Amino acid sequence: MDPRGALQQHVPSRKTSKENLDRFIPNRSAMDFDFAHYMLMEGRKGKENPAMNSPSREAYLKQLKDVFNMNRTRILAFRSKPPAPTELFSNEFLSPQLSKPVKPRRHIPQTSERTLDAPDLVDDYYLNLLDWGSSNVLAIALGSTVYLWDASNGTTSELATVDDEIGPITSVSWAPDGKHIAVGLNNSEVQLWDSSSNRQLRTLRGGHATRVGSLAWNNHILTTGGMDARIINNDVRVRDHIVETYRGHQQEVCGLKWTSSGQQLASGGNDNLLHIWDRSMASSDSGTRWLHRLEDHTAAVKALAWCPFQSNLLASGGGGNDRCIKFWNTHTGACLNSVDTGSQVCALLWSRNERELLSSHGFTQNQLILWKYPSMVKTAELTGHTSRVLFMAQSPDGCTVASAAGDETLRFWNVFGTPEVAKPAPKTNPEPFPNVNRIR
Repeated sequence: MDPRGALQQHVPSRKTSKENLDRFIPNRSAMDFDFAHYMLMEGRKGKENPAMNSPSREAYLKQLKDVFNMNRTRILAFRSKPPAPTELFSNEFLSPQLSKPVKPRRHIPQTSERTLDAPDLVDDYYLNLLDWGSSNVLAIALGSTVYLWDASNGTTSELATVDDEIGPITSVSWAPDGKHIAVGLNNSEVQLWDSSSNRQLRTLRGGHATRVGSLAWNNHILTTGGMDARIINNDVRVRDHIVETYRGHQQEVCGLKWTSSGQQLASGGNDNLLHIWDRSMASSDSGTRWLHRLEDHTAAVKALAWCPFQSNLLASGGGGNDRCIKFWNTHTGACLNSVDTGSQVCALLWSRNERELLSSHGFTQNQLILWKYPSMVKTAELTGHTSRVLFMAQSPDGCTVASAAGDETLRFWNVFGTPEVAKPAPKTNPEPFPNVNRIR
């Protein structure tokens, strides 16, 4: 629309038709000017001096008025009722915010919809023992055993149990296909399993010297983070699986997250450092140089979450001495905002349907908090766990969140609501004139 035309349309045009005039115009053809003149000048003299008229004269004047139709009290006459007032502005020019229907507020259940026992869950902030795969199967490590819970039918099965000499299990992570799963161990090894056949495929050795507490997939690349402060990219398709090494942390790497594009990796450590790594800067010969080294947190950085609607926005959470959720522009390395949550931040998850962020916490409330982004206003606080909520995982449809805590329970929360059903795209013809025969 032409902006000049839009400005002009806000000024109502002058109407010329009778129906739209804003004043009453007398109908002259319905007037009696002689009677009007008499009433104004002579007709009211008797009423002003009633004592001068005798009763017989009053009767005579009344009869005379009846004969000549002089009992009228109206001087001006109109044919029809006045027109209804016209609107100054048409509805089409009103602000769209006034006419837009208000979206109803989503109901957020305050209690978990399901609770499962999780005995022998290791109460360790630096581990990552819960993940929800794309095939709708939840994996959780309890001691030296990995269990699978199928969300489609509620059945539980045991995937693998490792010996005490190499356990306990310190991390689990589903591959993007939802079929294969990586299992990090206390002895520095990483096992790859096929969940459909409950069969171990291979073991990755030689990368780390101590336990592997964090895992992250990027297509066929499995990134591992260890207590030895190393970050290693492993190509699971080849025999010599170590293809890149990232060096920047001085203490245990407890958080790893790739962007959905696979271009940037975020890593958090017990050294209070947050690093951003870029694949374009990767080097197989020597340690890859980080893109950004961020030192704003004052405690271990484990909770990491890339924003689904803004590719360069990263949320990070700090441990007990920090308690903050920070937001970063990973292109520039700038800290956009910092919010003190009041307690240890254990995990972070973005909603895929709304601009919301979910955080899980430790002492004193051991709660989950739903935040509205970017205002960071608390939308809901979910309580039920009696110990710090160490791990969270999101269902494939983005609606349900599973949380595991030191109280050895696994809870499911319907916190992110039902996803909107996408409207089917209109069918388009591949050619401009499909019904016209081609000229050969």
